[in-house]
Amino acid sequence: MSRSRSTLSTAIALGLLASGIAASVAHAEAAPPSASTLDTIHVTGMAEDASKVASPISVISAERIQQGGGNLGEVLDGLPGVRVDSFGAGAGRPVIRGQTAPRVKVLSDSSAVLDASDISPDHAVTVDPLLGERIEVLRGPATLLYGGGAIGGVVNVLDNKIPERLPENGLEGRLLVRGNTVADERVGAASITGQVGSHLVLHAEGSYKDADNYRAPDLDESRVDATFSRSKNGSVGASWVTDNGYVGVAYSYREDDYGLPGHNHEYEGCHPHGSALHCGSHDHADGDDHDHDHEHDHEHVAAINLTSKRYDLRGEYRDPFAGISRVRFRANYTDYSHDEIDGEEVTTTFANKGYDSRVELEHVPLGAFTGVFGIQHSDTEFSATGVEAFLPTVDTRSTGVFLVEHVEVNDQWHFELGARHEWLKHQPRNDARNRPAFDDTASSFSGAAIWSFTPATSLTFSLSRSQRLPHAQELYARGIHMATNTYECGLLPSALTCGGATNDASYTKETSKNAELTLRRSEGPLTYSLGVFANNVDNYIYARTLDQYEDFRLIKYTQADVEFRGVEAELGYQFTNAVSATLFGDRTRARFADGGGNVPRIPAARFGGRVNWALGAFDTELELYRVNRQRDIADYEVESPSYDMVNLTVAYTVPNSNAQVFLRGTNLANEQVWNHASFLASTVPQPGRNVSLGFSYRF
Repeated sequence: MSRSRSTLSTAIALGLLASGIAASVAHAEAAPPSASTLDTIHVTGMAEDASKVASPISVISAERIQQGGGNLGEVLDGLPGVRVDSFGAGAGRPVIRGQTAPRVKVLSDSSAVLDASDISPDHAVTVDPLLGERIEVLRGPATLLYGGGAIGGVVNVLDNKIPERLPENGLEGRLLVRGNTVADERVGAASITGQVGSHLVLHAEGSYKDADNYRAPDLDESRVDATFSRSKNGSVGASWVTDNGYVGVAYSYREDDYGLPGHNHEYEGCHPHGSALHCGSHDHADGDDHDHDHEHDHEHVAAINLTSKRYDLRGEYRDPFAGISRVRFRANYTDYSHDEIDGEEVTTTFANKGYDSRVELEHVPLGAFTGVFGIQHSDTEFSATGVEAFLPTVDTRSTGVFLVEHVEVNDQWHFELGARHEWLKHQPRNDARNRPAFDDTASSFSGAAIWSFTPATSLTFSLSRSQRLPHAQELYARGIHMATNTYECGLLPSALTCGGATNDASYTKETSKNAELTLRRSEGPLTYSLGVFANNVDNYIYARTLDQYEDFRLIKYTQADVEFRGVEAELGYQFTNAVSATLFGDRTRARFADGGGNVPRIPAARFGGRVNWALGAFDTELELYRVNRQRDIADYEVESPSYDMVNLTVAYTVPNSNAQVFLRGTNLANEQVWNHASFLASTVPQPGRNVSLGFSYRF
């Protein structure tokens, strides 16, 4: 994209933004704020009393979710400090402050999601945001409820598959239909909850999506190959609800079929010679390990066919015995598998089976202290078979105990304290290479001080020290991975994995030391949240590139000290009851502490603004932001160009009803977008101009 085109689109968008403010102020009439506005509330874990908590989280409502975003990462992209690790349209993991899985945990109503999304970015997160009631993004001490290694944050998708209360008037539900132009998307979702008798509540829900390859600007062909995405989701549940709580069960089934853009079998013969990558025959005369003389005729589209079966048990009981005000528990068993397909042939199958369970107890106030403590345990078996089986079968057991406490000194001073201790064991099974078991523990601590120097304005300072133990992939990987065009070598010595003896090093726990300062105002016409953070991570585990041939890389999981620095800001002003405007921006900078350069796949700085206004039954949002050129690149990376994004949403609520029609346009300037956080940053562009039309109804 040329500089002149970018400047022109920016000028046009700024003009639209300015005219929208002027028109809105001139014609505004009293109305509630736009339903799509993102709120910031306070919670801790699963507690409902917001007054007890000081750690802020970002919340996306169901109304916002339904207006766009084909996967979880796309829905969250746009929150302060949050981006998407995109891989075509079928898979998109959230990126928080430069971190993604496994340092960002995704939960289904506070319960772990057992899939393969933490193995590779081409693996979908098996949570359907369309069926969620809202999505919460947590940072700070509360993340220790779910894992010490969640140094990026926690994403919790809250749903109603197991009802926690009796429905109003005995029956309630919702319906959504949506379509778009960029991929000819067709989406439908529905749920219904009904009361049977005095205490029994039944629930059923389902969703369907069918999207073709999406369009992108400035391509020889208008559509990007292998970016189609199809999914089916369904769930049935039942719960027994009383005045003191509830207990319920649910069964969920999911199918996905989506393309893998950039998948290239041209390099399937590549393999390591020590720390060098060899692509070609061994009889070449010039000694160039990068000789590439084999030929392939792979016209087939690569895709993933995914199936997940999940069983959930949830419950809560209030005032069960002296000293405890609430007990809540979550448990799930998941049977997950997906086939990676080249044309009509299944080349590799990944499977993950196991369970996760947790119990939380909220104690009654002890002087100035209130809080929650509990235990979490998971036991899973992950396996890979076929051409790209770069991992052995691994049994993983994890147990964690946690405590988060709040100290309300007075109206001005509030403190939060958190601690977690974890035990982790990886045990390879039937491994021909006889890779050893891994067994270790980790401890994490955090604290925050909140000074509310006015009733609506606070200054928060938080500190944390978190330890993370390695994922099985980071330890044991050895083999080719075509989706990311890599040959992967684990942390273990090269005799057990690969990468050459010169790159062997003993394993040390990853330890993150984070400090954050946030100034926040939550009431009045002027609201804001201004925060800075510094995160020093000792022995950070990352995929270090040892060698590269064309687009194919040899990587070795390695440890190094890194420094993350960042800023996140939102500044809003409510001009009238109907008109508001917001300025926002975020930036994360990540470097190796020893001067070894930049950490890979860190998103560039972003800044922009939005205007929300209400005119009668219409709610409108105009948004403009710019993502800078990413020049702070790691070895073997290329710079990603800047782009300007213009989005417009118009929602019409039918008077005296819960029905709404919405129209949302994204990338209206039709910019060519390259996502630096993606493994496909330089090979697969993001979607071009898109218009979505939808209808929703609640009863």
